[in-house]
Amino acid sequence: MLSLARGLPARSGCGLLTPRGTPVSAIPFDNSYAHLPGDFYTRLAPTPVADPGPIRVNYSLAKNLGIIPGWLASTEGTRVVAGNDIPQGADPIATVYAGHQFGSYNPQLGDGRAILLGEVLGRDGNRYDIQLKGSGPTPYSRGGDGRSPLGPVLREYIVSEAMHKLGVPTTRALAAVTTGERVAREEFLTGAVLARVASSHIRIGTFQFFAAGQKFDLLQLLLDHVIARHYPEAATSENPALALLGAVVSRQANLVANWQLLGFIHGVMNTDNMLLCGETIDYGPCAFMDDFHPDKVFSSIDHSGRYAYRNQPGIAHWNLSCLAQTLLPLLHDDKEQALALAQEAIDAFPHQFLQAHTRGMARKLGLAEITADDTALVEDLFQLMAEHKLDFTLTFRRLADLADKANLKDGGVGKLFEIPEALLPWLARWQMRLAEDTMSNSDRQASMYAANPAFIPRNHLVEEAIEAATKNGDFAPFQQLVDVLAQPYQYRDDLARYATPPEPHQVVRQTFCGT
Repeated sequence: MLSLARGLPARSGCGLLTPRGTPVSAIPFDNSYAHLPGDFYTRLAPTPVADPGPIRVNYSLAKNLGIIPGWLASTEGTRVVAGNDIPQGADPIATVYAGHQFGSYNPQLGDGRAILLGEVLGRDGNRYDIQLKGSGPTPYSRGGDGRSPLGPVLREYIVSEAMHKLGVPTTRALAAVTTGERVAREEFLTGAVLARVASSHIRIGTFQFFAAGQKFDLLQLLLDHVIARHYPEAATSENPALALLGAVVSRQANLVANWQLLGFIHGVMNTDNMLLCGETIDYGPCAFMDDFHPDKVFSSIDHSGRYAYRNQPGIAHWNLSCLAQTLLPLLHDDKEQALALAQEAIDAFPHQFLQAHTRGMARKLGLAEITADDTALVEDLFQLMAEHKLDFTLTFRRLADLADKANLKDGGVGKLFEIPEALLPWLARWQMRLAEDTMSNSDRQASMYAANPAFIPRNHLVEEAIEAATKNGDFAPFQQLVDVLAQPYQYRDDLARYATPPEPHQVVRQTFCGT
């Protein structure tokens, strides 16, 4: 088993000074992935930019990572996020991986516009990557410029932090900066860099890269690293590879159930965008639904609807089967037995997803549990929502209001969402079912409020924030939206515009990647 290395030799670069003048790292790096063989990455520094400027610093996340927020917001910290300075203890690398993209296999992808600056041990005891996204070309850029426009950086900051506050495992935004440079896409756009944090950036595609090349010694090394970092309990299992596969299946089942329960559409569920740690990554063409439809697609590059809302559980299952294939040589020496073990592990996904989704749906509907007799109640609700184009978020939030009308002091979201007449027969059935349940009305409503947000990153608000920043240099709408989404479950009348569905002229029909 590969032990996670601690620290690296001191490097020149920016740092802080203690009162006695002893240099200390501004970021307390403790790198491990960079200690793996060079087959896993290319060692290189970010490409400096012309004139970096700060946008936002995530103060609470910085503190957990042992980074002084004031330093990160300073000129020195801004230069580090932009890639102009390499802090002491960093060991910047671009990692290599492969992946199925919209079902087609690409044998070599990799970090084409990102540099893994290093790792830190958070105050919570967990290990985190700090990656700079938009930091310049790498050997894996495939002809791209390695840069990111400002819009995608703001989108990822907004949505990833909202997902964290909604309770969904996710990569996070540590800081964002402008570059003082223009990025050529369909037009010249303002450039930016995002400092992204993840429990790790190791993907299904990372395993695919080494398995496809039949580099089984490196595949074993990667397996040992992931187990040590994310699934230490698997190390003592009789079959560590099988234990890891089962654990990843479980985390992905819970992750995608979370997406479905919030009406979130990832948009690009390629195997290189599925992390072994079970966190959501890549907020390019993602979106939250306004009006519900199971076939909803937003991604401008998903022409066939492969990654539509209803398809996400099945795609996750398919992606996990790709991971299982890479592990076959490590599961058992006998190919048939290895295949049988892998199949059994993968076959557990549908049941685990259904369990997680059912538990979540019970909370959303205010029930102690959902029984087989409740299946029609749930299915009929979604059918009515689709038929009448009901807002996904406000439908469930309004049900939470109605769970205990006696204690509803401010009317909840009733001014924003009126129960349509077509839903009234279903509403009567639901209220009869609640009467049979064991929870008190007050406990039920509190539980439903905790499961049904009032505020989500609505597409038109995200676009409004991006447009203000990119066209007018006005970051106030971005800052305000991030602040509101930090408390998604606490509705306030004075913030009603952030919970209001778009007017017809505000509807966003497509979302885009940043490349």
